[in-house]
Amino acid sequence: MRRLLRYLLLLTLVCFAADTLAQTIRWRDMYKVKKKDTVFGIAKKYDISIAELTEANPEMTQEGYQLKKGDFIFIPFARANADNAVKATSITKSVADVKSVCVGIMLPLHDVDGDGRRMVEYYRGFLLGCEELKQTGMNIDIHTWNVNIDANIADILKDPAAGQCNIIFGPLYSHQVRGLAEFCKARDIKLVIPFSIDGDDVARFGQIFQVWESPDKLNNSTIDAFQKRFSDSQPVFIDCNDKESKKGVFTFALRNRLANTNIPYTITNLNTSEEMFAKSFSRIKRNVVVLNSGTSPSLTVAIAKLNSLKNSDPSIKISLFGYTEWLMFADDKLEDFFRLDTYVPSNFYFNAIDSKTRSLEQSYARWFNEPMQYALPRFGITGYDHAQFFLHGYDKHGKKFRGTKGQSTYVPLQNPLQFKQVSTAGMQNEFFHLIHYSSQGNIESIAY
Repeated sequence: MRRLLRYLLLLTLVCFAADTLAQTIRWRDMYKVKKKDTVFGIAKKYDISIAELTEANPEMTQEGYQLKKGDFIFIPFARANADNAVKATSITKSVADVKSVCVGIMLPLHDVDGDGRRMVEYYRGFLLGCEELKQTGMNIDIHTWNVNIDANIADILKDPAAGQCNIIFGPLYSHQVRGLAEFCKARDIKLVIPFSIDGDDVARFGQIFQVWESPDKLNNSTIDAFQKRFSDSQPVFIDCNDKESKKGVFTFALRNRLANTNIPYTITNLNTSEEMFAKSFSRIKRNVVVLNSGTSPSLTVAIAKLNSLKNSDPSIKISLFGYTEWLMFADDKLEDFFRLDTYVPSNFYFNAIDSKTRSLEQSYARWFNEPMQYALPRFGITGYDHAQFFLHGYDKHGKKFRGTKGQSTYVPLQNPLQFKQVSTAGMQNEFFHLIHYSSQGNIESIAY
């Protein structure tokens, strides 16, 4: 299985390098090589030609290639039966009878730039999720297209296989959304847009699932959560003197909300004396500290100043309220986060010590001979979560799947999803939570 997935990706990349606009991946079985097996014998066993078998497993054409016991190889459909096989697995069935899902991946899958490498990792994680789902009895037929930034989506959609899909993931680029959305609307195909885009197509097309949440939406969710969580606390805003920071948009909006609801707050500065700094903090209420910068240097200075304040007056109660990018600093600042009772707003959480997460990362590295990229969120885990959430949901509910609360029982490793309909059109992800590093040394997710 490890080698099978590597072969799938290799086959995809080889086809992309040859300037192929679309590459459909179809497989009927995985075969574990036994002692004394031969390429001829395996081809005969599945009633396919040696050319078909080697085309599906391109490493077989390399000089010196030998079958090894325990290897997994990809068994394709015979060419004469491939079209019928796709049709058979793409038939729309009643909800009770859905056993097969035909999936399209329309993303930049190449090694040319960062976009391609990130999407390759997403796709690899997606494949790992699909393999687990297949082990539960699901039949998943995957088609992939290399849709780079210059691709004409209309040309991609000329491939008849695109119209066979039940659900399509993509595109990455905003200018390709409208054409793909119209295509999906005409054929009643679900369209999952997994990453950031511009435009309001989710409010125009009922087939769209928009996973990405805009900065304005995240700011509003954060302000709502702040007010609910800290209604009896004193907010303390710290000016970090960071001229490059864009966090002023958030702090300005939060201060306006507090003022409109008659909640008093104080303002201080990182450069002020410790004596003046301390005067901004209440000795009666809990103090919720908000910086106007999300950078690591500003956070480091603020933590030092807050720790000094707590050391000089242990009775002062402090909670630090941060930004999603602080999750990148958690490994280095974990003890400080605990000591300062830190809250980080986010729509995802990567838990490096979770056993299931570690297992998936190890499987990824073992199957693809390299670790996931160091990024938050992890693109490979995002792909895995999306496969599990959407394909299991479609398998269970068919075209009635909307991704709303209660429709999915999948427990995500990193990317929780919960959708709400936009007017009478598509579905917008609205999941939001606070990651709380409590002073008791625990990490909890507080969902809103």
